[in-house]
Amino acid sequence: MNQPNDGVRAALPYVAPMAIFMGMLWLGPKLGLGPWEFPLRVAILAAAVWFFSRDVLDLRATTWLGSIGVGVAVFLIWIGPDALIPGYRSHWIFQNSITGKVATSIDTALLTSPMVLVFRIIRAVILVPIIEELFWRGWLLRWLVKNDFQQVPTGAYTPSAVIITALLFASEHGPYWEVGLIAGLIYNWWVIRTRSLADCIVAHAVTNAALCGYVLATGKWEYWL
Repeated sequence: MNQPNDGVRAALPYVAPMAIFMGMLWLGPKLGLGPWEFPLRVAILAAAVWFFSRDVLDLRATTWLGSIGVGVAVFLIWIGPDALIPGYRSHWIFQNSITGKVATSIDTALLTSPMVLVFRIIRAVILVPIIEELFWRGWLLRWLVKNDFQQVPTGAYTPSAVIITALLFASEHGPYWEVGLIAGLIYNWWVIRTRSLADCIVAHAVTNAALCGYVLATGKWEYWL
């Protein structure tokens, strides 16, 4: 018989880096480290992935072109409403006391620091896709199918698991919740189609890389929540 601690131990590689990531988002600005907060975050998150997740992490994608295409499509969906409809994001349904305001979490004085920008990009393009995909589609999507999630193959799903995972993924993205919801549904579909967490990581990384390029090219720092 499986003991409760067995389930916790099995989930740890998928959940612990995400918990540390969320903790760093809350704690980081309170440390008063200025630009050094960014390399510190990268170092801690990279160590968390290595320590907790290296034994379950497989980065051998099987559908590179498709994953890149999905990543680009999600990027275009992410920026599309704001690019096409002036004032779209100012509606109360996006900015309110629950979802927050459209504003970067980075001190504007730090946005001229090459070190801050480099480490923010490393976090967004390399670490965040790994950490979030381990949690959302490596663990939660499977756990919602069956508590003993290790018995659930990657890409197996129930409709309720797909919807709940996408809704929670959307809630993580504050005033961008509606494009976050669409992104969550697309990434869920992609892991179901490819049966490969690595391909979801690639798609997510491409989305974030394109968004980083867009932010740097346009100065729309608000996309970096």
